Amino acid sequence: MYAWGRKSAKNLDTLNGQLIMLCNNIIKDVDCTILYGFRNKREQERLFDEGKTTKHFPHSKHNRYPSKAVDIAPYPIDWYDINRFYYFGGYVIARAKDLDIPIRWGGDWDGDFQVKDQNFNDLVHFELII
Repeated sequence: MYAWGRKSAKNLDTLNGQLIMLCNNIIKDVDCTILYGFRNKREQERLFDEGKTTKHFPHSKHNRYPSKAVDIAPYPIDWYDINRFYYFGGYVIARAKDLDIPIRWGGDWDGDFQVKDQNFNDLVHFELII
């Protein structure tokens, strides 16, 4: 069983209750880190300028408090191991389904199980569908 690091635990506290439940369920079996929960205007615009998001503040589900989106990645992070992110994405989706938590993943925005038809891949992004 794994545990959240200090930064991940801080980010976890900014999430919607359903996402907290999902993340706490995932960390039991998979070592991972929470990169972002809630994002303020400055952080959202910085990530937009860097091309890491397509949404300006306040149009991201990260910009609500508590956050309806989480950026979570397998730990340790290897940004070049794309297959690991796809594998982790499938794992998170399956766990969410088991917990009856409706989510959308940034690696398959339309949920059609076709990962090559995306205009923007955000493989660490999961958001509530509500």
